[in-house]
Amino acid sequence: MAAVRLGRIAIGNSVFFLCDMQEKFRPMIRYFPEIITVAQRMVQAANILEIPIIATEQYPKGLGSTVSEIDVSTAAVFPKTKFSMVIPEVEDFLTRMKHIQSVVLFGIECHVCVQQTALDLLSKGLDVHVVADGVSSRSLTDRMFALDRMRQCGVFISTSESVLFELLGDSKAGKFKEVQALIKTSAPDSGLLSKV
Repeated sequence: MAAVRLGRIAIGNSVFFLCDMQEKFRPMIRYFPEIITVAQRMVQAANILEIPIIATEQYPKGLGSTVSEIDVSTAAVFPKTKFSMVIPEVEDFLTRMKHIQSVVLFGIECHVCVQQTALDLLSKGLDVHVVADGVSSRSLTDRMFALDRMRQCGVFISTSESVLFELLGDSKAGKFKEVQALIKTSAPDSGLLSKV
């Protein structure tokens, strides 16, 4: 009998991927302000927990930089034209970090860059965790079916709060209070329950 993949994540073997949260997308993406809020929390938590962050920007010359609300000063930021975040520079980064087993992925667009990144990472044997309240698209239909497809392919779909508590593992963890302060207020509603 095949072992069930549990998708456990831990501070020492994870990396956060922030996908294309750029200024020009602001008026087009559904629930963009809410996705920014979740992405901010995830980046801040990664910094507290000393988890590496990779961020990409899709054709920044035309689409602008990462939105100012998200501080990517501690991230490795790469421009790209490919939809997937798995570009040569990111592959090099992952090769150097041999201990990485899990990628926590959030950003836009869910059905294009996020989905293609997730599939590429799965093909490399990594566990992929997509933060459902931290992804969106121009169309909520596209987002819904992208989440369904990724789940069918073996991606773990979770929420920002669930991911952060799993990384902490214990209320006695050294950084618990710092991370708890980020999530004292629940993540904003981003329309995820619109299909129920």
